[in-house]
Amino acid sequence: MITTRRTLMLGATAAASFAAGARADDTGTIRIGWVQAVTGANASAGIGFDRGIRFRVAEINSAPGAKWKIELVARDTQGDPTKAVNAVQELISSQHVHCVIGPSNSGETLAATPIIARAGLPHVHVGTVDNLIDPVKFPNAFRLGASLAQWIEASDRFLADIRKVKTIAVLGDTSGYGTLSVQASEQDLARRGCKVSYRGLIDVNESNVMPDMIRAKDAGSQAVIAWTASTGLLARILNARGELGWNVPVVGHPSLGAGDIGGLISKPAYWQDAYQVGFRSCSYGADGKLGPRQAAYVKKIAGKVQLADTVLWYLAWGNDVIDVVMDAVTRTGSTAPKAIIGHWNTLKAYPGLYGDYTFTPTEHNGYPSNEVVMSVANSFRDGAYTIAPGY
Repeated sequence: MITTRRTLMLGATAAASFAAGARADDTGTIRIGWVQAVTGANASAGIGFDRGIRFRVAEINSAPGAKWKIELVARDTQGDPTKAVNAVQELISSQHVHCVIGPSNSGETLAATPIIARAGLPHVHVGTVDNLIDPVKFPNAFRLGASLAQWIEASDRFLADIRKVKTIAVLGDTSGYGTLSVQASEQDLARRGCKVSYRGLIDVNESNVMPDMIRAKDAGSQAVIAWTASTGLLARILNARGELGWNVPVVGHPSLGAGDIGGLISKPAYWQDAYQVGFRSCSYGADGKLGPRQAAYVKKIAGKVQLADTVLWYLAWGNDVIDVVMDAVTRTGSTAPKAIIGHWNTLKAYPGLYGDYTFTPTEHNGYPSNEVVMSVANSFRDGAYTIAPGY
């Protein structure tokens, strides 16, 4: 399908007309559009989210006496923003879904969010880019997860307040995401009274990062923050630090804990003293245990959902996003967009597995900042990481 301005306008008009009067009170069925990359280079998170969503949908649909049933209408974007736009358009204008979940990739979400906003459908995503949430511009869009600002604040807070580091090198890739993250990190570190001793933007395909690491070391940096999702680039940064014999922490993007880094680093020791953005709710504590809610969930999915090759918080998010949708439908008795959106605007500390969510009409970032922490990068076990020392 080729998306044109005319098809977008026609689809948005049709969807708005449908959304204005959509109710499923008489059938007890809610159609949920689920847009995500489950194949392609960026599919690892999407696969985890998909597993969590499908497990929860199956639970709800099989529950005896359930008043509402879920019809999940899923589309694979393969990580392509154009495919995400086309998928959303079809879900709205042809499939007549009552709400849309996803995508998670920020590039896809940036492309899809305005279309869903024009249709007026309830929209929940986990994209981190800050301007994806704007209650004035996108009054129907809610973020059920941490924002980029929260990721950056957690990394900076860990170094400044827990590790007591004041001179820091900030690296990122040359993408828009990397550049934006480096700028935001610099600003936040300055507010915390830290000195950015070196700033570097590196192409993800650059095979030799040693010059940047030498400059960062010579500048007196006591730590390195790395903002890139590229496990290859992150592994090269860790290798260069190890080869320099430079014993400083490396912190930053969640990809620092990705399993394939273990196969890319020259020595296991080079993965020590590295910490990625994580989440308190889905982390092992100092006692090696998960929280009660998360432990019960892991016990419930044992033998039914694979945890060895995905991350617990992906599954937890998938569980929670379905619960938040169903909470609105069951409490209001309606699938009308205004009913769902209106209910979400009143949520206060809604208890989820991934976090407790709070929304207001003027704040659609629902994830609590104190849940965003740093995790030990090389500590992955059964879907979760160990929370970094000091929390």
